[in-house]
Amino acid sequence: MTAGSTAHPGSWDEQHFRTVLGHFCSGITVLAACVDGRPVGMTCQSFFSVSVKPPMVAFCVGRSSTTFPVIRSAGGLVVNVLDSAQKELSAAFARSGSDKWAGVRWLPGTTGHPVLAGALAAVECAMESEIDAGDHVLVLARVHRLWARPDGEPLLYFRGRYHTIRTAG
Repeated sequence: MTAGSTAHPGSWDEQHFRTVLGHFCSGITVLAACVDGRPVGMTCQSFFSVSVKPPMVAFCVGRSSTTFPVIRSAGGLVVNVLDSAQKELSAAFARSGSDKWAGVRWLPGTTGHPVLAGALAAVECAMESEIDAGDHVLVLARVHRLWARPDGEPLLYFRGRYHTIRTAG
């Protein structure tokens, strides 16, 4: 335990768990797919690389998500890595019950799924398997195509708030 820590092993609650793990900085992505000719998407901060050979990535989504089952039905998707200027886009795709795509510019990737205008990077992939992970599902996906902009900075999430990288000169 470090100075300032108040919980003892095994004595913490869900809020303490979230607070402590909120100290791990993560990037923000939007998972996007086209289903029946319409785009569908959701914000996801639990995204990471898994393997180079074969090229695979993974992400976690909550079991309570009403958007992910629709994305799952597409079989494939684009993981859009958000740029630091896309905080409002992240917030819009995190909400439920609204038209998340109103005013959002995007182009179909090579697989037909949405690549968001201004995204820092895009990873087009096919979902291969799901693993039970408590109140979440861990999804493994094989990468088919990917690209990144040579400029820009990532949108980050740390301690429950958005952040950007501050670089010197």
